[in-house]
Amino acid sequence: MSLWRRAASITSPQDLIGERRAARTNTTAVTNDSAMRHSAVWACLRLRADLLSTMPVDVYRRVQGVQVEVPKPPVLVNPGGERVDIQEWLYSSQVDLDRAGNCFGLVTERTALGLPARIDLVALSDVVVRAKGSTITEIRIAGTPYTGDRLADVWHEKQFTVAGLPLGLSPVAYAALSLQESASAQRFAVDWFGGSAIPMAELVNTAKTINKTEAQIAKDHYRAAVTSGDLFVHGKDWEYKPIQTVANDTQFLESRQFGLTDISRFFGCPADLIDAAVSTGSITYATITQRNLQFLIMNLGPAVTRRETALGRLVPGTRYVKLNRSALLAMDPQARAETIKTRLDSRQLTPSEGRALDDRPPLTDADLAEFAAVYGAPRTQPTEAKS
Repeated sequence: MSLWRRAASITSPQDLIGERRAARTNTTAVTNDSAMRHSAVWACLRLRADLLSTMPVDVYRRVQGVQVEVPKPPVLVNPGGERVDIQEWLYSSQVDLDRAGNCFGLVTERTALGLPARIDLVALSDVVVRAKGSTITEIRIAGTPYTGDRLADVWHEKQFTVAGLPLGLSPVAYAALSLQESASAQRFAVDWFGGSAIPMAELVNTAKTINKTEAQIAKDHYRAAVTSGDLFVHGKDWEYKPIQTVANDTQFLESRQFGLTDISRFFGCPADLIDAAVSTGSITYATITQRNLQFLIMNLGPAVTRRETALGRLVPGTRYVKLNRSALLAMDPQARAETIKTRLDSRQLTPSEGRALDDRPPLTDADLAEFAAVYGAPRTQPTEAKS
């Protein structure tokens, strides 16, 4: 048995839900693909992939202890060829990592140093992995086996790992109970308003006492009628008493809201960032900046670090890859200006670098002359007299 299939069976939604619930005919199965139809799952995957894929990718090396930026290799510009740039590649691979714990690709080109020059991502459904213990022995992609030295032609990233398994685990599997509860609630609402849902109820004959055979016949006729969306025709002696609440009951709405926030926790996205939580007050510019920083550090930061480490395998050993996290920390104009001024005053930035952060060119001689005419010549530090 392949480890991919074994691991999937261990952590699949069906196993977590259990045989009892799986045996119910109205149960909605949850898979990596079907889960993406849920608004909270889609929002979490989109938010994380959007932010990570739009972070600029930079390559550095150290020269005498100083970090120096170097040109990026083509694989970090167009990793999937001319039609797949780094943003699309990072987005697609991050979605697979977040929903399945793994992403796979085929190395189709290499550099003179033997490093990957092109990586074509593949669908998770086309991948089968076999392993002995924690060591992968074979990967099949669309039926083609890769073993031994050919395993190096398969790009594999993983997250949500546990000891002893060479594959990452899927949060969709762990969230299956919550996903199924919410999906079943949505399905019930659609069926209810479509006339095919059959809630628990009493069907009482008010005219006489009936035996088991008559009760079964009445129940079968009623179920057959409402399941097909048809009318249930009966005499005046039958009375229908619903037991379950209808779709717009308060408990139904509360369960939908709980499903959204619970799923958000599985995917590491605060509910308020995907509009799944009710606002508890006004948000100021300052709190927005702090909120973004908290999300970057507590939620997205570890995933960014893992991607940096994985992408570092694409450059020579003396170089390393960094995703520019500052791109996430968008601030309001006042906070941004104060931050840049602080860095200028503390000599962390030069005026030209500070202007570049606002997409402005360096000051020209004419600009400096105008500043001097308006604000006066800049003061110079006094020099000590030589003895």
